[in-house]
Amino acid sequence: MLKGVFTAMVTPFRDGRIDWERLRANVAFQIEKGIDGLVPVGTTGESPTLSHDEHHEVIECIVEAAGGKVKVIAGTGSNATDEALDLTRHAQSVGVDAALVVNPYYNKPTQEGLYRHFSQIADLGLPVVLYNIPGRTAITLAPSTIARLAEHPNVVAIKEATADMDTASQIVASCDMSRFSILSGDDSLTLPLMSIGAKGVISVLSNLIPDRVRKLTEAALDDDFVTARGVHEALFALFKVMFIETNPIPIKTAMMLASMDSGEMRLPLCEMSGEHRAALERALFEYEVLACEDETAKS
Repeated sequence: MLKGVFTAMVTPFRDGRIDWERLRANVAFQIEKGIDGLVPVGTTGESPTLSHDEHHEVIECIVEAAGGKVKVIAGTGSNATDEALDLTRHAQSVGVDAALVVNPYYNKPTQEGLYRHFSQIADLGLPVVLYNIPGRTAITLAPSTIARLAEHPNVVAIKEATADMDTASQIVASCDMSRFSILSGDDSLTLPLMSIGAKGVISVLSNLIPDRVRKLTEAALDDDFVTARGVHEALFALFKVMFIETNPIPIKTAMMLASMDSGEMRLPLCEMSGEHRAALERALFEYEVLACEDETAKS
């Protein structure tokens, strides 16, 4: 069963190209801080702007750098089933532990179309994590469709990013939670989702402070919700400021300030506005993120 904190990895760029040295350093930092797994080439990894070759190479690099020490869940989704199958086959061939497969975007399939899309990908044999994020895809996996898919032996989890607690509760009620995991798709909702049965988070903020995010999930998995609530309250403002502009703009800017990334993005994403960058910097200094992470990041 997938549980704990899985970091939605940024893809570092320098002068328009992938910065492989920085990517490997980011993987090493995550492992050192005790993260449970890495999620390359998802939304936070700017997968829409990567070529297919780059997509493959990022997955290969992270699998190699992780060296089997943590799980790797590779983003392999597409709005074309054949393309998603090709991406998943490649990820499977290089040794990832699971595939994160987003709802097909733009073409807005029916629930039956969604069921067939995910079923074909799961038939390849690699464990599949469904990714339900209607804010980006304009389509929602219904709880009834999730329950159907959860009966497939290779559909093992869902990244739940609807921000709808009723939907999460319906998933818990209709799926076999002894083998199927809910993972929060939003850092600020990790605590409430874990209070009703989720097993962890695919986190943006853990790019920067993985050990602090891990403290929350570990406490919740131990049913210590007093401690988990304390961590949630302490980090809540940071959770929210990471979405003051479109992800991954704030997290890449924060990592640049902490000497963990170049801060570059690919168009159509661009640098933060001055007002938002100032708000981000204030939050990072207020929570002593830069002070406590700088030395580790530079070492």
